[in-house]
Amino acid sequence: MTLKFGTDGVRGIADEELTPDLVMHLGRAAARVLDAPVFVVGRDTRRSGPHLQDAFSLGLAAEGADVVDVGVLPTPAVAGLCVARGTAGAVVSASHNPWTDNGVKVFAPGGSKLNDEVEERLEAELARLLDLRQGGGGAGEVRADPGAADWYVEQVVASMEGRSLEGMHVVIDCANGAASPVAGRVFEAVGARVDVIHAEPDGTNINDRCGSTHPEDLQKAVVAVGADAGLALDGDADRVVAVDGGGALVDGDRLLALCAVDRRDRGRLAGNTVVVTVMTNLGFRLAMAEHGIEVVETQVGDRYVLEALERGGWSLGGEQSGHVIFRDLATTGDGLLTGLQLLDVVRRAGRPLAELATDAMQRFPQVLRNVRVASRDGLDGAAVVWDEVAAAEARLGERGRVVLRPSGTEPVVRVMVEAATEEQAETEAAHLASVVENACQ
Repeated sequence: MTLKFGTDGVRGIADEELTPDLVMHLGRAAARVLDAPVFVVGRDTRRSGPHLQDAFSLGLAAEGADVVDVGVLPTPAVAGLCVARGTAGAVVSASHNPWTDNGVKVFAPGGSKLNDEVEERLEAELARLLDLRQGGGGAGEVRADPGAADWYVEQVVASMEGRSLEGMHVVIDCANGAASPVAGRVFEAVGARVDVIHAEPDGTNINDRCGSTHPEDLQKAVVAVGADAGLALDGDADRVVAVDGGGALVDGDRLLALCAVDRRDRGRLAGNTVVVTVMTNLGFRLAMAEHGIEVVETQVGDRYVLEALERGGWSLGGEQSGHVIFRDLATTGDGLLTGLQLLDVVRRAGRPLAELATDAMQRFPQVLRNVRVASRDGLDGAAVVWDEVAAAEARLGERGRVVLRPSGTEPVVRVMVEAATEEQAETEAAHLASVVENACQ
C-alpha cells in the first residue's frame, strides 16, 4: 500500500493503513524530495503518535537529515519553528479525526504547506522506495528541543503587541490534544482569567466529544462559569471555533468577518482583501461587500487559502471550519493565535462577543448533501446536472448560491445550497442531489 495526500497531508487508520514502515519510508521520501538538512518534527497526543513520529524521524535520519524532536506541540508551532529556523518540518497528527486515525503533515523549508506538484513528487518517491526496499545511506542526528513550547507561547503572546485581556474570563477546550500543555499559558500571559477543559490527554480521548467538532461541553461551561467567551480547538490546534457568553457558537466565517473588518479599520488588511473557500457562507460575502472588502475565493483546503494569500500579497484568509490564517503572523492556521486575535477585537470594541458576532454578518441557511456516485469524474460532462444548477441559481437569485464539487478522496459529489430560508435550501439541495445521483451512475 502507498499513501495519497489529501487537502491536509496523509491520513489513515494508525498501524493498519498508516504503518510504521510506511511512515518511515515517507520520511525518507520527504528528505529526498525536500532536500532539507534539518526537519523539525512534532506530534499530537494520540497513542500511536510516539512510534509513528519515531518512524518518520528514522526515515529522515536514514537519508542524512537531522531531526529536531519537539514532542507534543500544536501544528502551527512546528510551522512557526520552521519559519524561524529556516527548516523543513512535519507533524504526526490526524487533526480532528478520532484517536484511531493518524497522519503526517509535511512542511516545506520555511514552514509552508506543500503544493500539489511537490506532493505528487513525494508520492512517486515513496512508491519507488517501497518498491526497491533499499536502505538509506545517511546518518542524521535526532535531538530533542525541550524549549520549543516556551518559544511558541512567547510568539503567540507577542502578536498582541503589548495589549492585554485583563478583566476577561475565557474557557478553552483543548480537545485533549496538542494544545493541552500550552493553551492556558498563552491566555494567562496576557492577563485573562482562564478555565481549561479537556486538557488531560490519555492517548485515546483526543477529539472525543470535545473540541472544535464537538463544542457542546464548552458551551455549557461558558454559561456555567459566566465567562465572556469560550474557544474550542481541534486535536492539533490549527483551527478554532468560539462560543459567546450566552453559549452560542461563533464559527470560522464570523470569526473571519470580525477580524477582517477590524483589520481594515486599523489599516492592517493588506489590499483590503480577504481570501475564503467556496464553502464560506453567502452572508460573509455580502457583509464584506457592505464594508468595501474584496473577497477572493479558492477551493476547499487551508493550503489553497495560503497559496492565494501569498500570490496576492494579502494578509487574511480562512475557512468556515475555523482555519484562519493571519499571513503577517503565521504560515498556517493557528487556533490559539486566532482565538487571541478575536478576543483582542472584543476587548478593544468594549462590546460582548454575542453582539459583535450578530452584527458581523447574517448567516444564510446552508444545506450540504453528500451524493455517492459511480465516479466523481463524471460530473464535469453531466450537462443535465449543470442545466439544473443554472435553473436553481435562477430561482435563488442574489439571496442564494449553489456549489457542486467532487470529493478529493472518495466517489462522492458534495451538493451545497444556500438560500434565504432553510426550507428553500433543503428543497433545492434535495432536488440537485437526486439529479446528480441519476446522472453520475
